[in-house]
Amino acid sequence: MTAENRGRWLALIVLCLGSFMIVLDTTIVNVALPSIRTELGFNASSLAWVVNAYMLFFGGFLLLGGRLGDLYGQRRIFIAGIALFTVASLAAGLSSSQAVLIVARAAQGLGGALASAVGFSLIITLFTEPAERAKAMGIVGFVSSGGGSVGVLLGGVLTSALGWHSVFLVNIPIGIAVCALSLRYVIAPRGAASGARLDIAGAITVTASVMIAVYAIVNGNEAGWTSLQTTSLLGVATGLLAVFVAIESRVREPLMPLRMFRLHNLATSNVMGILWAAAMFAWFFLSALYLQLVLGYTPLQVGLAFLPGNVVMAIFSVSISARLVMRFGIQPPLGAGLGLAGLGLALLVRAPIDGNYLVDVLPSMVLLGLGAGVAFNPMLLAAMGDVQPHESGLASGLVNTSFMLGGALGLAVLASLASAQTSAATAAGEPIAAALVSGYHAAFAAGAAFATGAAILGLKVLRIRPATQGASHDAMSLEMAAD
Repeated sequence: MTAENRGRWLALIVLCLGSFMIVLDTTIVNVALPSIRTELGFNASSLAWVVNAYMLFFGGFLLLGGRLGDLYGQRRIFIAGIALFTVASLAAGLSSSQAVLIVARAAQGLGGALASAVGFSLIITLFTEPAERAKAMGIVGFVSSGGGSVGVLLGGVLTSALGWHSVFLVNIPIGIAVCALSLRYVIAPRGAASGARLDIAGAITVTASVMIAVYAIVNGNEAGWTSLQTTSLLGVATGLLAVFVAIESRVREPLMPLRMFRLHNLATSNVMGILWAAAMFAWFFLSALYLQLVLGYTPLQVGLAFLPGNVVMAIFSVSISARLVMRFGIQPPLGAGLGLAGLGLALLVRAPIDGNYLVDVLPSMVLLGLGAGVAFNPMLLAAMGDVQPHESGLASGLVNTSFMLGGALGLAVLASLASAQTSAATAAGEPIAAALVSGYHAAFAAGAAFATGAAILGLKVLRIRPATQGASHDAMSLEMAAD
């Protein structure tokens, strides 16, 4: 391996470490919420802001973060995001009041958005050869897919051993290391669109639109999906989005060139990303609830229950997925992976009240890990394949926004569906455990439908050019020789 190749892979490790820290944070905090509520005196509604503040700022600033990377340099924005996330983690870990913790969580969301928005585009810049890019995206896919479920395990361990403050403080040495190593190993190309000006009006309107939409979605179950609050907020978000589109059609240097929505594969991949994220949230959160509330697992046992799926995901996403893409192209592995994930969720529809892990849970965990490991890599390649270098940061931010909104909307819809089914079963006289299982079954079925819908889009709607569907034998040989 040449020094140049070694440098690229070291840079990938640094970028993935930063991404892992951010993805991990989305679930590691959830395990600590009961302890946070007890110590800081949150009530049920105010505790939600520990999560919502993060989601609002993370989702709202992804598009802007991606464009800032295009304008001012992606490494610069990545380091700024990681630094902000690290400082905010320190503030959260040392917080002794509700207000300080919520503000720190909002700052974490902003820092995470800046770093995540440019992460994919930095990798696209680093790896231009198809086989290497496929392998790199496989590693990114594992980090993005597996970090959430690893957070459940790590959150249980840290909260039990060291208290809830530790779930934030653990980010500090990681963040410092990522910033230092980024300066050494991550290339610092000048912003590809550095001659352009920032579209301030577009940035304000789209950021406000996404933040209001996220707020309406995450509070939809509590306020009611047909309530005046939810419908008004979604109406305002839609109106701001319309204003944003009008601005982008008129300014000389738009934040989001509207022609990007005419990039067929990027648009299709974003729809797939929304469906896929919704299905993944059904796996992470609803199966964790089933294990805890129905089977009586502890947080640590829940994390261990996800471990086989994570191992399978690691094996396939880090090495095998890239080989499948190089051998068969993007679409067959993408469709197969999403289909397997849908099958894994469908199997959970039959999980009983007195379920046995080996019989009723493990097969689904393995199928979901296999599906995620195979599908995530080709989905990212499909999304970024038609994008010009000077807009890669923006496209990366758009992909991340789709995943984030898909996860938030999917979780809200599936939780609402599960709650409604549970309420109906309780009203019909079923015991609480049976009613809970009935609600989870309905949500798992919907999640399976989401994954299957994404698979159909990948197989039938994506239009991958023959040149990008596969690679030559020489490229494959180079990829295998690099292992």
